[in-house]
Amino acid sequence: MDSILSEYTSVDPTTVSVWFKACNVNDIPENGGACVKYKNKQIAVYHYKRKQTWYACQNLCPHKMEMVLSRGMLGDADGIAKVACPMHKKTFSLESGENLNGDLPAIAIYPIKIEDGFVYIGFSE
Repeated sequence: MDSILSEYTSVDPTTVSVWFKACNVNDIPENGGACVKYKNKQIAVYHYKRKQTWYACQNLCPHKMEMVLSRGMLGDADGIAKVACPMHKKTFSLESGENLNGDLPAIAIYPIKIEDGFVYIGFSE
């Protein structure tokens, strides 16, 4: 279990060495998410249209170790964009990765940019 979680580490936008062209912007539902794969990682990508922002995080929920966060529900907690796991409603900040319930480790978050109609996710290698 720890080995799976250790594959996911948040990336500081200042340390991005690779911008991975993940998909077309139209592939991600508005106010929803989808999963993309980068090497051995599953990454959840969200188009939070209500906030006019895009987010990316690990798809793995650390609660039950299921690849489900891309299907989670987007919301807001005191101005912080969050996603709730669709299985047990554990919530995570899409800005910091912090578990907003306070009972789980943080999830990894990744920088994201939109260029020429495509979604790019930043990784450090």
